[in-house]
This record gives sequence, structure tokens and C-alpha cells, in this order.
Amino acid sequence: MASALSSYGLEAQKDFVIIDSAPTGQRSWATRWHSMRLLSDARNSTLPGFPFPGDNRRHPGGREMSDYLASVEKTLGVKPLWGVRALEVERRGDGSTLHLSTSIGDVQTRNVVCATGSAAVPRVPTWRQNLSAPGTVLHSSQYLHPGQIPSGTVLVVGGGFSGVQIAEELAHSRDVTLSTRTERPRPSARWSIWPRLRRNHSIRSGPAPTALAGVSHAPPVVEADGAVVTFADESTMQPHSMILATGYEPGDKWLPAPEPTGARTQANTHIPGLFTVGIPKYSRTGADTIPGAWSDAAIVAPNIIDRP
Repeated sequence: MASALSSYGLEAQKDFVIIDSAPTGQRSWATRWHSMRLLSDARNSTLPGFPFPGDNRRHPGGREMSDYLASVEKTLGVKPLWGVRALEVERRGDGSTLHLSTSIGDVQTRNVVCATGSAAVPRVPTWRQNLSAPGTVLHSSQYLHPGQIPSGTVLVVGGGFSGVQIAEELAHSRDVTLSTRTERPRPSARWSIWPRLRRNHSIRSGPAPTALAGVSHAPPVVEADGAVVTFADESTMQPHSMILATGYEPGDKWLPAPEPTGARTQANTHIPGLFTVGIPKYSRTGADTIPGAWSDAAIVAPNIIDRP
């Protein structure tokens, strides 16, 4: 969004400000597990005008992606206000000003863009509250490397690419079972599902869960009771540790609920001056990829410039 606004001549810190609830510089990319690789290659994981350094056919890791965004931020002259959380935004009366509440105070502004993404809040199954495995239970957002997991059996819950990649890594040193709803992992929008990219073979294909070497397969978990988990086929297991690769929710809880009949165009909410970038449910499938977020930003920027 900052890049799109800058292309119209707006200056960071003067004409627009970025806030982020994370500690200083702690982008989510930097907290992914160490061996993670993007499914899209470097050339399809960039913003226009900011090429990825090195071989553009490789699939960057999370730390590389974090460093890339830091370099873009520096080039644009953006200095985010880290540790600031958006709490609520509302339009008061019929005016053109929005009231934004944050963790450090309130501000009046003409435009607000929610660019918190669709993978901001870990999704944890309801049965987690009844689970007490003897080893470690982590959401995939907390997993960094195999050393975090004690020896013993490991149950990975979730057949998306995160679950498959983590199960494959742990299988080198642990007895791993992968619990999935589908036979083959389906790339989520945030991993890029653009047909053009698939035709160019720039998206890595992940193996089917049942094809992972050294990994057993199980149906989805439906219940937990202490150290025992129950699967959809009523079979049970007592894993020593568990990884919950159960996905994420978007970071949009601070936005007002949409009006049932509220008019909304792509990336625009029903409230004048309130926009979203990079969240598919407000835009379209693929919005939570780098190219998709840029496409949203390219739509939002002129709307901000042209607002009466």
C-alpha cells in the first residue's frame, strides 16, 4: 500500500503513516519455521519495481522475505510505528472523517486501510481446550525447528502446505502421523494460486499427505480428552506431542461489521474512506499473495487520491 501511494507522489510520514501491532521490525515472515520455503518463486513474490536479489527462480525462505520487505521499506522511506494496534474504526455522522482508535490513542483521518492480511490470527480448534498431551502442543505459528519437539510420537493436524512441510521435516527424526481432511494439500490463496503462475511452473507442488516418506496418515481429529485424541473414524491415538497446522483467521476484528445491503466494490468497504488490501473475503481469491495485495493497493491508491 505504501508503494502504491508513493507512486502517486505521497510521502511516508507526511501524507500517510503505517502502524503495526508487532514489536519493532518483527514481521510474521521472520517468525515462520526455519526451513519454510515459499511455494511461489522469487520473481512472483515481489512488488513492481523491487526485484528480489539473487536467483529469481528460487523459492525464498521466510527470513529472506522479511529482509526483502525491509529493503523495500527503506527505499520508500517508510518508518512504521511498531507496537501500535488498531482497535476500532468508525464514521461519526455524515462527514468525510473517520475516527480510528489505537492502543496509543485516537486519531481523526480521512482514510484508513486495513492491510493486516488473512493469516494474522492462529486458528485453534475448539477441542484444544480438552487436550493435555504429555509433550509439547504448538500451533504451526509457534513452530520453528525440530529441536522444539521432544522425542516421541508427533501428531500433525492439518493437511495444508504448512502441515505437510512440517510433518515432512519432523519425519527425519520423529515418528509422525499427519491428520488431514483431504488426500492432497490444496494451496491456500496466501501461497499464490494464480493460473498464470501455475502455467509458468513457478509454484512448487507439495506431495500428497499419504505420499510422505515415513509419515503415517490419519483422518481429521474430532475430539480430545486429556492425552487421547479421537479421529473421524472413531479410532484414537495418544501422541506425545502435537503440531496444530490448522490455519489462520484474518486480522480484521477491529473493522465494523458490514451492512447487509451495504454497497462495496473490490477492496473497498461500505464506509467511504475505509479500504482493505490483501484479504480475499473483501476482494477476491489470491488477494493475500504479494501480486494480489499489490493489485488491491493499485485499486485503493487512486480511490484515496480522488476522494472528494
